[in-house]
Amino acid sequence: MPAMTRLIRLVLAGAGLALALQACAPRASETVGRTVFRNSGAGIWSAAAFQPARITGDWRQAAAYTRGAAQSCAPGGAVFSQTASGQLSVKARLCLDGREITASGPVTVTGPGRFTVPGMGEWWVIWVDSGYRTLAIATPRGEFGFVLDRGRIGPDRLRAAAEIFDFNGYPKDRLKPF
Repeated sequence: MPAMTRLIRLVLAGAGLALALQACAPRASETVGRTVFRNSGAGIWSAAAFQPARITGDWRQAAAYTRGAAQSCAPGGAVFSQTASGQLSVKARLCLDGREITASGPVTVTGPGRFTVPGMGEWWVIWVDSGYRTLAIATPRGEFGFVLDRGRIGPDRLRAAAEIFDFNGYPKDRLKPF
């Protein structure tokens, strides 16, 4: 292969990678006027090996991002179920930055570890423990982040979730447990 052809392919591959990474980054215009917990300059990744069918069942909210010194509403939770056609559905009530938020309806899987929830937009699973007991859920723009657990979260899993949030641009000190 001539050297010029190899150089052109290398440049095009690098440009494609740069565009793919840029597509994952939040845009400043999308976050104006909203609370944003995530550093927009940091990368964010969803869990590529995440298996949506494994999250069916009841989840309790164990922690969430808030501007306050502590949570100002009661912890919520989510129930994920599968419809007869195999589609994932959710019914959730969550405490997010001091406000109670509800969502209900079919979940649309949009990518590995990524899905859209009716009325709430994109949820990215940035971490799930190997036993599918704990989920760390974030948004690419950083408007909220929270931790769900199937029961009583252990300090090790809460600490692991905080580390993953930190790795994805969320400050650990704003993640407050319930």
